[in-house]
Amino acid sequence: MTQKKELRIGLIGCGFMGRTHSNGYLRVKNFFPQLAYVPVLKAVCSRTESKARAFADQWGYESVETDWKALLAREDIDAVDICTPNDMHAEIAIAAAAAGKMILCEKPLARTLAESEGMVTAIEKAGVPNTVWYNYRRLPAVTLAKKIIDSGKLGRIFHYRANFLQDWTINANLPQGGEGLWRMDADVAGSGVLGDLLSHCIDTALWLNGSISTVTAMTETFVKERMHQLTGKVEKVNIDDACSFLCRFNNGSLGLFESTRYARGHKALYTFEINGEHASIRWDLHDLNRLEYFDNADESTLRGWRSIHVTDGDQPYMDKWWVPGLGIGYEHSFVHQVADFMLSLETGTPCSPTFKEALETQKVCQAVSDSANSGTWKNTDAA
Repeated sequence: MTQKKELRIGLIGCGFMGRTHSNGYLRVKNFFPQLAYVPVLKAVCSRTESKARAFADQWGYESVETDWKALLAREDIDAVDICTPNDMHAEIAIAAAAAGKMILCEKPLARTLAESEGMVTAIEKAGVPNTVWYNYRRLPAVTLAKKIIDSGKLGRIFHYRANFLQDWTINANLPQGGEGLWRMDADVAGSGVLGDLLSHCIDTALWLNGSISTVTAMTETFVKERMHQLTGKVEKVNIDDACSFLCRFNNGSLGLFESTRYARGHKALYTFEINGEHASIRWDLHDLNRLEYFDNADESTLRGWRSIHVTDGDQPYMDKWWVPGLGIGYEHSFVHQVADFMLSLETGTPCSPTFKEALETQKVCQAVSDSANSGTWKNTDAA
């Protein structure tokens, strides 16, 4: 048996995303046994030692740290996985790059475009492997959509539309800030649905349909003041509860994006549809193993939307899982990203999206924010 190369992981942050990433590290060796690298869960870091130890016991990390700087100083850590709130991404990533560590960073890259640019500069100077966890790219149906578009089957693209809808903040008494609700605090999150939800939609759109050149946007904060959990004071809410924007892509197509946390009845509705000259495709996270496809070349009496069940062995990633007809879930997208990162270390090919590629999403987010504030069209610098 060929000796595996260990990739020793140091995880910073042990919340929801820390769980999804850890599951990916644990499962990848079972379902991608051909990979030369295997993750080793070396250390997990949280400011609360009891929380870190409980997480380490549950997921199998060998040790714990309560100071991320101490984790970066360890010689037995090869790769740092940043699963902290957004306000810590830039500082940790820049320090990790200086320490020569590989870096896997949760999305969005950072709170602001300026922070993101500093991260990209540090990464490029250090020359360390890196990736950003825009995991929806790795769902087989979404990857199949990419293959269909790249094949030219859709022809010229006319429209791209996407939405990401939730309803969990429809409560005027919900506080902002602190553990569990940091996404409601602009100082920590940077933005609301724009960075948290629309960044996923934007990343997928850039991957499937190419660069966005201009945007015009509007945002709304429905509850203007909330009690802050850390101060106990009623403070102004500075995140966006809802955001919609129109855009132009460099390929000439038009885009329509919407996200909100005020869509009653929706917990995590993420959909996209792409309309081309010859065909259209659409996808829904709630039915993530299916890709819908309309081909205008079909015989007129049989022409209509078809539902492709993406579970067969010749479809993306599915040869690693079960038999045809048996679906996989949200968590598998993280297994796939771990596998792709491990493979990138073998081949020397960057694992997309890299920090530099994720910077394009940040530029679009910045243009959307600037447009909403000014009421004017804004360029993204991608033209």
